[in-house]
Amino acid sequence: MQLHSDFSQRVVVNTALLPWVASPVPGIERQLLHRVGEEAAQATSIVRYAAGSRFTSHSHPLGEEILVLEGDFFDESGSYGPGTYIKNPDGSSHAPGSVGGCKLFVKLRQLDPDDSTPVVVNTAAAQWFPGMVGGLSVLPLWSFGTTNTALVRWAPRTYFNRHRHFGGEEIFVLDGVFADDHGRYPAGTWIRGPHLSEHTPFTEEGCTILVKTGHLPVQ
Repeated sequence: MQLHSDFSQRVVVNTALLPWVASPVPGIERQLLHRVGEEAAQATSIVRYAAGSRFTSHSHPLGEEILVLEGDFFDESGSYGPGTYIKNPDGSSHAPGSVGGCKLFVKLRQLDPDDSTPVVVNTAAAQWFPGMVGGLSVLPLWSFGTTNTALVRWAPRTYFNRHRHFGGEEIFVLDGVFADDHGRYPAGTWIRGPHLSEHTPFTEEGCTILVKTGHLPVQ
């Protein structure tokens, strides 16, 4: 499968409009945002676990990133509530599941093989820092090489300067409404801007976004 596999193109997907697609495991479904390959694929997805569902143990070539959006998620290493960010490095393995059901934002096979450090951040308890302009708060999650991943909280009526992204930018809107000179993006919207894309982001209502920068192919 090739879905939004051209990284030179800007992509905007409102997940509220996407169907749920069954996985090989009963009770686990996905909304497909980006995919290169079949079941063993480079992928970005929203994944929904029904109560009591669980994958068998499997490994993750080129790693996995997870943000728990709702419910409870667990594996052999622990149990993770809403807002938990997890980075499982290249070659890691686990048998994940959910007791009461959950929804996750998941990225597969998109990490540097040299980045071997596992990461777990409970964002509900972590420290936020002032951003580059008034009204912005930033919670760094993970950095490696040119890649940076963070949560960014925007107060209502916050405006940022126009800027360009070397290595691109990827955003998932967690709450509120994010906007830029290209459009408005409600909660559940996934945006991917290619290498050297530029925009002038802002919000009128306020929002929280998951942001990853510097990780896309340099054309």
